[in-house]
Amino acid sequence: LTLSGQEAQIAQAEQDFAAGTAFAFGVFLRDTDEMIGRVALSNVVRGAWQNATIGYFMDEACNGKGYTTAAVRLALAYAFQEAGLHRVQAAVMPRNTPSIRVLEKNGFRHEGLSLRYLQINGVWEDHLLFAITAEDWS
Repeated sequence: LTLSGQEAQIAQAEQDFAAGTAFAFGVFLRDTDEMIGRVALSNVVRGAWQNATIGYFMDEACNGKGYTTAAVRLALAYAFQEAGLHRVQAAVMPRNTPSIRVLEKNGFRHEGLSLRYLQINGVWEDHLLFAITAEDWS
């Protein structure tokens, strides 16, 4: 989390956005413009799939206030109305109930369990898979 590291991430996000391969958005408090989180549509695949993976994080002090749910809703609107995607999917560790609730509130459906899906802190973690399509959104 160094300044140069953040600058590099922002530069890469701008390139990805311009190329249409990923769309990252900051989450800011309306009153202060303080950045409190991020939501991103990444791994964009075009062609027959028209899919992206959504990921998000929020400042711990801002959890439970609806910011993440609202940010995901806005990212989905962008995905389906601006980016022309058909499907957005998410993977969440089964114990991450707040994140699962964010997805459910936004209309994602549970599609299954993927064993040893991602390596996090040196451990291969199982993840629940969720998705929403443009038909679900409209």
